[in-house]
Amino acid sequence: MGRATILLSSFALTSATLAVSASATTTSLISVRAEVATTVTASMPVVRLTLTTPVAVSALPPLVLTPALATRWVQVASNKVEALPVGRLSATSGYTVQVPTAYRCATTCVAITPKVSTTTFSFSTRWVEQLLAELEYLPVTFTPTRPTSDLVTQVPGTFTWAYPELPGGLRALWKSGNIAVFLHGAIMNFQNTTNLNPTGVVNAPTWNALVHAAATNHANPSTYNYVDVTQTLPETLTLYVNGVATFHALVNTGIPQAPSTTGTYPVYLRYTSQTMRGTNPDGSTYNDAGIPWVSYFHGGEALHGFLRPSYGSPQSLGCVEMPFAAAKIVWPHTPLGTLVTVR
Repeated sequence: MGRATILLSSFALTSATLAVSASATTTSLISVRAEVATTVTASMPVVRLTLTTPVAVSALPPLVLTPALATRWVQVASNKVEALPVGRLSATSGYTVQVPTAYRCATTCVAITPKVSTTTFSFSTRWVEQLLAELEYLPVTFTPTRPTSDLVTQVPGTFTWAYPELPGGLRALWKSGNIAVFLHGAIMNFQNTTNLNPTGVVNAPTWNALVHAAATNHANPSTYNYVDVTQTLPETLTLYVNGVATFHALVNTGIPQAPSTTGTYPVYLRYTSQTMRGTNPDGSTYNDAGIPWVSYFHGGEALHGFLRPSYGSPQSLGCVEMPFAAAKIVWPHTPLGTLVTVR
């Protein structure tokens, strides 16, 4: 998708039957049939009008859009005109267009009984990547092809891995183009930071907040964190803060009957303490109260503290267990969206 593509709902307005010459010296009512583009860019018309009587474009009032967007009328036939954008398109989630259903004309025309068309929301994933990188929610930096002070508009450029000390397996996900997990986590983190529902999906409020943050240079107030868990014996967890390994701990992952899921996933739910209930592989149940420092990252699998005689081998039912003290250190660095790898 190109820069600043805006999608609009498409509809046709029913024309009235009244047709009076626009050149009449008395006031004339001219009915209009309007078509609103389904996709609007800087080079495409927002609206095409078919009028029951020819009208000079110089007599027509400007098309009204919110947010404000300047347009110019272009004559494409004696009774057809189009409104082409001449102003900079908004980076917000869309426009409302006041579409005229008729004009009352004398020397000039006045739009009457406008119908409001609301744009549908659309965004470029590439644009989201650029903004999240600029705001330091991704482990990459963004460099525009040409220097610019505009941090909002989508521009050509390149992404560069920012943290060479992070494990190569994580970097390989970005290089291979498998960046969905990065985006999902970064969006969740941004939404959580800006008090939005942390779904990990860009909607209109998220996009508007993202654009505002970029326009005001309101970067991630926290660090970029990552948790890497290896099942090679002894099993370990490494916490990376801004690309630097700051903490290591022995951990327990899932037993063969209930193995931990390998892969990279974002933290989506957290508790300082929780009662965990479930069923053991032998059919018995467990009810463990007071499990501390819990960060769920995949289904029912979480990082958390758990008391065991030893650590470093498969002992859990899929979670990543660690001593209470270690879990307390890790937990503050696993806000929503933090990526966790089990390998």
